[in-house]
Amino acid sequence: MPESSRSRGRWWFIGATFAGFTGLGVLNFLYRYLDDLARGHQGTLPSRLIEEFSGIYVAALLFPLVLRFARRVPLTGPRWQRHLPLHLLVMVTLSLTATSLMALSRSIIFPLLGLGRYDYGIMRIRFFMEMPKQVLGYGIAVLLIDLFDHFVRTREQQVTTAQLESRLAQAQLQNLRLQLQPHFLFNALNTISSVMYEDPRAADLMIARLSELLRLTLRDAPAQETTVEEELRLLALYISLLEARFEERLRIRVSISPQTAGALVPQLVLQPLVENAVRHGFERSGNGLIEVSCERRNGALVLAVRDHGPGLTIPAKDALQRGIGLSNTAARLSRLYGAHHRLEFCNAEEGGLRVTIEIPFRLAESAVLSAEPQG
Repeated sequence: MPESSRSRGRWWFIGATFAGFTGLGVLNFLYRYLDDLARGHQGTLPSRLIEEFSGIYVAALLFPLVLRFARRVPLTGPRWQRHLPLHLLVMVTLSLTATSLMALSRSIIFPLLGLGRYDYGIMRIRFFMEMPKQVLGYGIAVLLIDLFDHFVRTREQQVTTAQLESRLAQAQLQNLRLQLQPHFLFNALNTISSVMYEDPRAADLMIARLSELLRLTLRDAPAQETTVEEELRLLALYISLLEARFEERLRIRVSISPQTAGALVPQLVLQPLVENAVRHGFERSGNGLIEVSCERRNGALVLAVRDHGPGLTIPAKDALQRGIGLSNTAARLSRLYGAHHRLEFCNAEEGGLRVTIEIPFRLAESAVLSAEPQG
């Protein structure tokens, strides 16, 4: 901890201790002084002020000793029975010290203020008289110190646990993302390999597009989310790979609402859905139309990819297990958004399969800043 923060914390503790004991002194004074008034005793205001505040500030003076001892020799844990006699000894010693300091301070203050000699009575009796109250105060102080320290330890453990869970979640997300990149790369290389001998120029173009796509994804390697605009830019490069292979047979129509361009989405979330649409829709049916849409709906960002193939012929749960891309996408969405997302597979009324992703609508910081009025 920086020295300045430690110093501020020390002064905050001193101020809080002073304020707390002063509050107790005020309450004690009011009780004793109002009791005097109720009994018809007049002129006791100065003496009551001195008595109550000298007593309470002596307790405040000794409190740091109690605090340090209670933390060094705790009454909790497996050795509390061995510590108990030490506490009894310290408690008696502090009680005798407190009573002596109160007698000394009052014998000095009373004459200085013109109140005459202070009579505290027979000291050996006064020691026993004050001890029960001081023993009770010592016990309450030790209990409160223990409860406070337990609260602080518990809070620190919760913060540490939350930080570890956050790091674990980030590591799992990064692992899922790293799984997706080789999967995509292998599929892209297979696509290039399929046309290399038939159309070298198309293969050369696909390699250039793949190089650009990899450059963009590696540039933002640590990021789990990107904007819709940037995601569509990556998707366009992937689509260009497909178009170089399938030429006019494949048509991919992209429809995006302008207000969603700056919204955040998981990086490379659309590519596996389009890949799935090509493999299980276009290649099975020959209908080359694939539609990609993005819109804002009731505070949520809705992404959809639809093909015009045979549609879903197996349960949606089983469809998620058909490849790394879809299962990886489902896992990433769950890690990033928990219960605040929806991944749905359904057959469209006009035929084909529609895959819909719904996530919370959140604008990227750069989009928020650009939308603010310039002064």
